[in-house]
Formats: sequence, structure tokens, C-alpha cells
Amino acid sequence: MESNILQISEVLSGDHVDNEVSIRGWIHRTRSSGKIAFVTIRDSSGIIQTVTEKVNVDEDDFKDARKGLVESSVMLTGLVHEDARAPGGFELSVSKFRVINFAEKYPITRDQSEEFLRENRHLWLRSRKLTSIMKVRSTITGAIHDFFRGRGYYEFTPPILTPSACEGGATLFEVKYFDNVTYLTQSWQLYAEAAIFALEKIYDVAPTFRAEKSKTSRHLTEFWMAEMEAAWAGYREVSEIGKDEIKFIINEVLERNRPELEFLGGNISELEAMVDDQWPTITYTEALDMLSKRSGVDIRWGKDLRTIEEDKLMEHFETPVVVIQYPKEVMAFYKPVEEEADASVPGPVAKCFDMLAPKGYGELIGGSERDTDVKSLIAALENEGENVSNYEWYLDLRRYGSIQHSGYGLGVERLVSWICNLENIKDSIPFPRTLTRFTP
Repeated sequence: MESNILQISEVLSGDHVDNEVSIRGWIHRTRSSGKIAFVTIRDSSGIIQTVTEKVNVDEDDFKDARKGLVESSVMLTGLVHEDARAPGGFELSVSKFRVINFAEKYPITRDQSEEFLRENRHLWLRSRKLTSIMKVRSTITGAIHDFFRGRGYYEFTPPILTPSACEGGATLFEVKYFDNVTYLTQSWQLYAEAAIFALEKIYDVAPTFRAEKSKTSRHLTEFWMAEMEAAWAGYREVSEIGKDEIKFIINEVLERNRPELEFLGGNISELEAMVDDQWPTITYTEALDMLSKRSGVDIRWGKDLRTIEEDKLMEHFETPVVVIQYPKEVMAFYKPVEEEADASVPGPVAKCFDMLAPKGYGELIGGSERDTDVKSLIAALENEGENVSNYEWYLDLRRYGSIQHSGYGLGVERLVSWICNLENIKDSIPFPRTLTRFTP
């Protein structure tokens, strides 16, 4: 029975009608009468309905088919038939039904709370919803590697434990390190800047951590960032690379994951249309003007855009939008001033950008050029209350052959959420970590 086992998707392809095949998986649903058992089986590739009739199998097999509860692991052999009423349009008439492990009564049933499902995430991962999301996520992360390697980038792996902040000390997770204290990384950026002087064009996909006390549907304390850094490149150049990357990823998902997108309710036609569109780039100042004139939202120049303002802005776009030149005063210490900004802008702006997704999914990418001037970096660090001595190694990068360079970080979970049309970012990662949850 173990030989020539097919995945369920192979059976559903229609290539095995009227042939006897073997499958294995887990019971997804089950019901039975006196002489027949209807058991839906799932594996990682799909689900199929099976019919076990008492007259067609051994007595013990029929007993097992009736006895097996949801999530019992099984191996079956049977004849494939077309049946328009069955899931996927095919059905298996069983001749052998073997239970590998009889499951106990499964604790997850219909209409249970999100909190209950997260408490039982180790089991809820088996759901069709999360299985579909994880398949799309796998495609996305694979596409990131393919995109950058195809453009001559090297994968560079930074440390997870770091001695200092990159995105502000208030969101650092502190870790006891023998007799010292260190922190979980907020970004690979400072280390990436060291690496570009050797490798020039680099990328990574790695976990990052932010101790943000937020309970929104958009925030996680542990998440994955796909980051890139390029020597000799300006921020406008890498913002265009960001557009190309997201389009490349969307195309890969459309090619590989249409069944999952359909199951999740993703708008496939919208995704198809936007990969051929030109994605706009606007300035922060233009964004404020648009918010004021089109949405009736007045924001003081110099104030960073909040979630509500980003959402209002994106009501006017059907594709992602790059917003450049945010006020320098609200940016991280390493983002330099844009000297070529429009003279009418009220204050200094930074050489930076965010990419915002439509439909309220917020920031997908954040990036910038990196300041190469030691004095301005020291002044910015002191202004933020940082201990400059912790950054001496970083300042060394400016003392020995510094050049123009830029980079960005893509939030993997934000992208998964947007492409899969999810209501909550917590479903975009296998085991979400939040302000209130660090188990299971």
C-alpha cells in the first residue's frame, strides 16, 4: 500500500480517472451511516472526498473508517471517479482503509474565537486558511531570494544580537548576555552598511524585533524583514528597485498560488492589473496637499504620517505608492538631508521613502539613503540621546572610503497580509508574537 502513493492534488488533476491509487493524509471531515462512510481526506496539496462501503472493504477497514475522528492520520487505496458534487470534482471509492493514528476528539470546531485559535495555533496551522497563507508566504520569501540573486546581489546574514539601536532605543528588546546586556535586532542595516564596502550589493530575509506596545491588527513584536543595501546607489534608485521587487513577487504568487488566493478571497484581477501599471512616486509635501484637498484632512507640516492618514491617502490610489522626502526631524539619525528638495518646502527633508499599500495595509517598505558625514551623524545621535561611543564602529565606515549608498526593508508579514487580503497581520506568520502573546 505504501508504494506509488500520490498527493491529493495529483488525483484532482484528472489524470487518474478509473485508476486505482493510494493516498495518505488526515481526516478533514467524516460522517457515516450503517453501511457507508464518507470521509474527506486532506494532505498538504488539497482535499478529496472518499467513500468506504462495507461490501467493498475488509471488516476491520470499515470499522476503522467509521471510528476515525477528525485529524486521524490515514492511508487509503481506491478507484478514482469524477463527481461534480465532490470537493475538487473527484471522489475515491475505497478498497483499503488504514488508520495510522486514531486522533482524540479535536478541540477546534466551527465559530471559535480568534483568541482560542491563537492559543491553539499549533493545531490551527492545519486549517485550510493558514495552510493557504503559509503556501503564499513560502512563494513570497522564495521570490525575494530569486529577485535579488537574479540582479547580482549576495545574501548577507547579520547578527540577531546587537549592542545598540538602529530605529530608536524605545523599541529595543533587552537580552541578558552573560554578565552584560545586549538587544534583539531592529534591523540589519548598520551591519549591512559595513558589508557593502566588500560586496557592494546585498540582501537578506531575517527576523527582526520591535518592543512596540501596540495591540493593532498591523503590529507584531517579532516579524521578518527582507532588506537590501546597495553601494553607489541613491534613495530614488532603490525605491524603483522596491517597485520592481514587489511586482516580481506578485507575478510569482499569481503563477504558483492561484488556488490559495481564490480560497482566501484575494482579488486576483486587481493584482494582475497593477503589475502592468506605473506606480506613482509623490513627495511627503504633495501627500499633505492631497490629504487636505481631497480628504479634508489637515496635517501640520513636519508631523509624521500616522496609520489613519496613510489610509486616507491610499483611498486615492489603486496601486502601491512611494512617498519620498519626509521631514528630517522625524527621521532616524542615519538619514541625510535632501539638499535638492523644492525650495518651497517649509523645512529640511530627508533622502528617504516609504512604499504604502492600497486598501489600508499600510507601509510595505521603508528605505533611505545613508548619511556619509561623520559630524552630522554624531550630531544626530547626540540629539536622540544616544551614547556615541556605542556607534564608533559604525562611524568608522565613514572614515575609510565612504561612498553614496542606500537601502530599504520590506515587511514580509505586511506583504503577505496585503496579497492574501487578510484582516489581521497575526495570520500572516506561523506563530505570532505580540504585546500580549509569546506562546505557544
